[in-house]
Amino acid sequence: MTASSPYRSAATADEHILTVQESLEPLYMELEQEVETRLLEAAVSAGWSADEALEAIDELKRHDVLSIEDQES
Repeated sequence: MTASSPYRSAATADEHILTVQESLEPLYMELEQEVETRLLEAAVSAGWSADEALEAIDELKRHDVLSIEDQES
């Protein structure tokens, strides 16, 4: 990763990627990991335990999935 572009860019269609989802998946996973790390750090620095923070993050993810499913219905 370069200083001007801290994140990996999406793969182009010319790179033998079959779908846009496959192209974006590495970047998505990288960003998801960064977000989880920042949330964990913020919770721990605010005095919560790492276990409590991870449980809360998991609950937020479940809530997010349910919200998406409700919107699709």
